[in-house]
Amino acid sequence: MAATGYKARHRYARITARKARVVADMIRGEGVNRALEILEFSPQRAATMYLRVLRSAVANASQDEGVNVNRMVISDCRADDGPLLQGRIRWRPGPQGRAMPFRKRTSHLTVVVEELTEGATSDRASRAPAAVAQPETPAAEASEPEAIEAETVESETDPAVVTDQPAAETVEETAADEATTEEDEKESS
Repeated sequence: MAATGYKARHRYARITARKARVVADMIRGEGVNRALEILEFSPQRAATMYLRVLRSAVANASQDEGVNVNRMVISDCRADDGPLLQGRIRWRPGPQGRAMPFRKRTSHLTVVVEELTEGATSDRASRAPAAVAQPETPAAEASEPEAIEAETVESETDPAVVTDQPAAETVEETAADEATTEEDEKESS
Protein backbone atom coordinates (compact mmCIF):
# COMPACT_ATOMS: atom_id res chain seq x y z
CA MET A 1 0.00 0.00 0.00
CA ALA A 2 1.24 3.48 -0.76
CA ALA A 3 2.05 5.73 2.18
CA THR A 4 -0.65 8.23 1.20
CA GLY A 5 -3.36 5.74 0.23
CA TYR A 6 -5.10 5.22 -3.07
CA LYS A 7 -6.29 8.33 -4.86
CA ALA A 8 -8.82 9.14 -7.56
CA ARG A 9 -9.66 12.59 -8.92
CA HIS A 10 -12.34 14.13 -11.09
CA ARG A 11 -10.79 17.27 -12.47
CA TYR A 12 -12.81 20.12 -13.97
CA ALA A 13 -16.11 18.79 -12.62
CA ARG A 14 -18.94 21.08 -13.74
CA ILE A 15 -20.17 21.89 -10.22
CA THR A 16 -19.16 24.56 -7.75
CA ALA A 17 -16.77 23.49 -5.01
CA ARG A 18 -19.11 24.93 -2.38
CA LYS A 19 -21.92 22.56 -3.39
CA ALA A 20 -19.56 19.59 -3.69
CA ARG A 21 -18.09 20.16 -0.20
CA VAL A 22 -21.45 19.35 1.38
CA VAL A 23 -21.25 15.82 -0.03
CA ALA A 24 -17.52 15.53 0.75
CA ASP A 25 -18.23 16.29 4.40
CA MET A 26 -20.89 13.57 4.50
CA ILE A 27 -18.52 10.75 3.50
CA ARG A 28 -15.18 11.88 4.91
CA GLY A 29 -13.99 9.36 7.53
CA GLU A 30 -16.62 6.75 6.66
CA GLY A 31 -15.95 3.20 5.59
CA VAL A 32 -16.08 2.61 1.85
CA ASN A 33 -19.19 0.41 1.97
CA ARG A 34 -21.06 2.88 4.17
CA ALA A 35 -19.99 5.80 1.94
CA LEU A 36 -21.25 3.98 -1.16
CA GLU A 37 -24.66 3.60 0.52
CA ILE A 38 -24.74 7.27 1.54
CA LEU A 39 -23.86 8.44 -1.96
CA GLU A 40 -26.28 6.01 -3.60
CA PHE A 41 -29.29 7.56 -1.82
CA SER A 42 -28.14 11.15 -1.51
CA PRO A 43 -30.20 13.64 -3.57
CA GLN A 44 -27.35 16.11 -4.21
CA ARG A 45 -25.98 16.33 -7.74
CA ALA A 46 -22.41 16.07 -6.43
CA ALA A 47 -23.21 12.65 -4.90
CA THR A 48 -23.22 10.94 -8.29
CA MET A 49 -19.90 12.56 -9.13
CA TYR A 50 -18.33 11.46 -5.85
CA LEU A 51 -19.81 7.98 -6.33
CA ARG A 52 -17.87 7.55 -9.55
CA VAL A 53 -14.68 8.95 -8.01
CA LEU A 54 -14.99 6.67 -4.95
CA ARG A 55 -15.53 3.60 -7.14
CA SER A 56 -12.42 4.56 -9.11
CA ALA A 57 -10.36 4.91 -5.91
CA VAL A 58 -11.53 1.48 -4.71
CA ALA A 59 -10.67 0.01 -8.11
CA ASN A 60 -7.20 1.56 -7.83
CA ALA A 61 -6.79 -0.03 -4.40
CA SER A 62 -8.01 -3.42 -5.61
CA GLN A 63 -5.10 -3.55 -8.08
CA ASP A 64 -2.85 -4.20 -5.05
CA GLU A 65 -3.37 -7.84 -4.02
CA GLY A 66 -2.46 -7.25 -0.37
CA VAL A 67 -5.37 -4.88 0.24
CA ASN A 68 -8.70 -5.92 1.74
CA VAL A 69 -11.18 -3.64 -0.05
CA ASN A 70 -13.87 -4.21 2.60
CA ARG A 71 -11.64 -2.64 5.26
CA MET A 72 -11.06 0.57 3.32
CA VAL A 73 -11.79 3.98 4.87
CA ILE A 74 -12.04 7.36 3.18
CA SER A 75 -9.08 9.22 4.67
CA ASP A 76 -9.38 12.36 2.55
CA CYS A 77 -12.23 13.79 0.51
CA ARG A 78 -11.92 17.28 -0.97
CA ALA A 79 -13.54 19.67 -3.42
CA ASP A 80 -11.02 22.24 -4.60
CA ASP A 81 -11.82 25.24 -6.78
CA GLY A 82 -11.14 24.81 -10.48
CA PRO A 83 -10.95 27.42 -13.21
CA LEU A 84 -13.96 29.19 -14.66
CA LEU A 85 -15.52 27.46 -17.63
CA GLN A 86 -13.63 28.62 -20.74
CA GLY A 87 -11.61 30.84 -18.41
CA ARG A 88 -13.90 33.83 -18.54
CA ILE A 89 -16.84 35.57 -16.87
CA ARG A 90 -20.21 35.46 -18.66
CA TRP A 91 -22.65 38.36 -18.87
CA ARG A 92 -26.42 38.47 -18.77
CA PRO A 93 -28.91 41.34 -18.97
CA GLY A 94 -29.58 43.24 -15.77
CA PRO A 95 -32.14 45.87 -14.80
CA GLN A 96 -32.25 49.25 -16.57
CA GLY A 97 -29.95 48.21 -19.40
CA ARG A 98 -27.08 47.06 -17.22
CA ALA A 99 -25.04 43.90 -17.71
CA MET A 100 -24.62 41.51 -14.76
CA PRO A 101 -21.62 39.14 -14.56
CA PHE A 102 -21.90 35.49 -13.59
CA ARG A 103 -19.34 32.74 -13.31
CA LYS A 104 -19.61 29.16 -14.49
CA ARG A 105 -17.41 27.50 -11.91
CA THR A 106 -15.66 24.12 -11.96
CA SER A 107 -14.02 22.09 -9.21
CA HIS A 108 -11.56 19.27 -8.68
CA LEU A 109 -13.03 16.37 -6.65
CA THR A 110 -10.49 14.19 -4.83
CA VAL A 111 -11.01 10.98 -2.83
CA VAL A 112 -8.21 9.14 -0.99
CA VAL A 113 -8.89 5.73 0.58
CA GLU A 114 -6.69 3.79 2.98
CA GLU A 115 -6.94 0.36 4.51
CA LEU A 116 -7.99 0.36 8.16
CA THR A 117 -5.18 -1.12 10.27
CA GLU A 118 -5.71 -3.57 13.13
CA GLY A 119 -6.86 -1.88 16.33
CA ALA A 120 -7.57 1.44 14.61
CA THR A 121 -11.01 2.93 14.15
CA SER A 122 -12.35 5.23 11.49
CA ASP A 123 -12.57 8.97 12.17
CA ARG A 124 -16.35 8.86 12.44
CA ALA A 125 -16.29 6.01 14.96
CA SER A 126 -13.80 7.81 17.18
CA ARG A 127 -15.76 11.10 17.02
CA ALA A 128 -19.18 9.53 17.69
CA PRO A 129 -20.54 10.01 21.21
CA ALA A 130 -20.60 6.95 23.41
CA ALA A 131 -24.09 5.49 23.34
CA VAL A 132 -23.39 2.92 26.06
CA ALA A 133 -24.46 4.02 29.51
CA GLN A 134 -21.89 3.73 32.27
CA PRO A 135 -22.77 1.14 34.94
CA GLU A 136 -23.72 2.75 38.23
CA THR A 137 -21.86 1.90 41.40
CA PRO A 138 -23.71 0.93 44.59
CA ALA A 139 -22.35 4.06 46.29
CA ALA A 140 -23.93 6.25 43.62
CA GLU A 141 -27.30 4.48 44.00
CA ALA A 142 -27.22 4.96 47.76
CA SER A 143 -26.52 8.66 47.46
CA GLU A 144 -29.41 9.33 45.05
CA PRO A 145 -32.29 8.64 47.51
CA GLU A 146 -30.60 10.77 50.14
CA ALA A 147 -30.40 13.63 47.69
CA ILE A 148 -34.07 13.22 46.78
CA GLU A 149 -35.09 13.16 50.44
CA ALA A 150 -33.05 16.27 51.15
CA GLU A 151 -34.81 18.13 48.35
CA THR A 152 -38.21 17.00 49.62
CA VAL A 153 -37.51 18.15 53.16
CA GLU A 154 -36.32 21.54 51.97
CA SER A 155 -39.42 22.10 49.88
CA GLU A 156 -41.78 21.15 52.72
CA THR A 157 -40.14 23.48 55.22
CA ASP A 158 -39.68 26.35 52.81
CA PRO A 159 -42.56 28.82 53.28
CA ALA A 160 -41.93 30.34 49.86
CA VAL A 161 -43.08 27.13 48.14
CA VAL A 162 -46.76 27.55 47.31
CA THR A 163 -48.80 24.87 45.61
CA ASP A 164 -52.11 25.38 43.86
CA GLN A 165 -53.59 22.12 45.05
CA PRO A 166 -53.47 20.94 48.67
CA ALA A 167 -51.78 17.65 49.44
CA ALA A 168 -53.96 14.50 49.56
CA GLU A 169 -53.56 14.21 53.35
CA THR A 170 -54.83 17.76 53.79
CA VAL A 171 -57.98 17.06 51.77
CA GLU A 172 -58.75 13.95 53.83
CA GLU A 173 -58.05 15.77 57.10
CA THR A 174 -60.25 18.67 56.02
CA ALA A 175 -63.13 16.31 55.18
CA ALA A 176 -62.74 14.57 58.55
CA ASP A 177 -62.65 17.89 60.39
CA GLU A 178 -65.83 19.07 58.63
CA ALA A 179 -67.59 15.83 59.59
CA THR A 180 -66.63 16.23 63.25
CA THR A 181 -67.72 19.87 63.33
CA GLU A 182 -71.11 18.94 61.84
CA GLU A 183 -71.54 16.26 64.52
CA ASP A 184 -70.59 18.75 67.23
CA GLU A 185 -73.15 21.26 65.91
CA LYS A 186 -75.91 18.62 65.91
CA GLU A 187 -75.13 17.60 69.45
CA SER A 188 -75.05 21.18 70.69
CA SER A 189 -78.43 22.04 69.11
